[in-house]
Amino acid sequence: MATPHFSSALSVPAVPAAYPLAKPGYGKRSTPGQQPRTRDDFAALPTRERYVAGFVDHLPDGAAMSIKHLAKQLPLYGQQAISTALKALSVAGHLRRVRCAVGEGDETRWAFRTFWSRTARDNEWWTTYLATENATRTATPAAAPPAPSAPAQPPTASAPPAPPPAAVPQQRTAPEPQREPTSPAPAPSAPQTAPSPSAAYLALAELGRKDIRLALSADDCAALEPQAAEWLARGVDADYLTAALTAGLPAQVDCPPRFVRRRLTDKIPPRLPTRPTTPNASPGTSTSTSTGTPAPRILMECTDCGRPGQPEALPDGLCRPCRAAHSENRQAPSPGPTEIAAVKAHMANLRGLLRTP
Repeated sequence: MATPHFSSALSVPAVPAAYPLAKPGYGKRSTPGQQPRTRDDFAALPTRERYVAGFVDHLPDGAAMSIKHLAKQLPLYGQQAISTALKALSVAGHLRRVRCAVGEGDETRWAFRTFWSRTARDNEWWTTYLATENATRTATPAAAPPAPSAPAQPPTASAPPAPPPAAVPQQRTAPEPQREPTSPAPAPSAPQTAPSPSAAYLALAELGRKDIRLALSADDCAALEPQAAEWLARGVDADYLTAALTAGLPAQVDCPPRFVRRRLTDKIPPRLPTRPTTPNASPGTSTSTSTGTPAPRILMECTDCGRPGQPEALPDGLCRPCRAAHSENRQAPSPGPTEIAAVKAHMANLRGLLRTP
């Protein structure tokens, strides 16, 4: 939990009416049982985290929760600062990022959601809550909406059926005169069409448009295509792949192909177990084994790097490497006003020496 830090907090900006919403099924989700909103909410958090938490708390359910969308509405902080603030809010017990399996069978896809709680919760509460959500979704999986049926034709008065059209006899033509045989002209060759790129190749090619730090060349996309295709073979879609590769990027990526290859290896999603329906199971209930264990439909992911896992394996919403890095950053003492003033004076002295002839 966060340590008390009672400082003058910035006024939370109002949520604009045109704030973007996520795709249906994605975005922010509020947890139940929260305390009423007060002016002292998030008082134990530092100024930046309190500022971001106040804005997120006022967002409606279904609002986009990506770092880019939040940074556009919070001009005081950049994307890196917003990412660090969200990680601190996860450690403080206010949010968890999850992946929800939506649909059944071949229509299964992953939806990314951010569960938010104004009241700080501990790890046990989040584990129990996500387990309840998983059990509910397993019992009643979200099905795709039925296709709209064709509108029924209004009844009409009975009328005699129309007679079938008369058959048109084949027209006879005079035989054409015999011509001298000539050598046949060479048939024009069909234009060669390039094969359409695969979905994995297109997803890799779009990375540079999503974030310039992951711009790949055509050769890089072709070399990484087999690894990306393995992700799609495990039941995820191109949006899932793009979000996993672009989540929590460092400030600078020196070698995008090597960075993407490493993420494709380290963050590859698990294979969803087969879910045969037992004879005694009710329709619409799927199981992962013959023992009738429901297949998990919710996976929590690390708030910082997006690595998926079970809630008990991600305490504070962070994986082990990110949690260790966060602990090191918290242990590092922040410079005081005296140290900051001394550094500024030293830099001013160096600039003066450089200007001296």
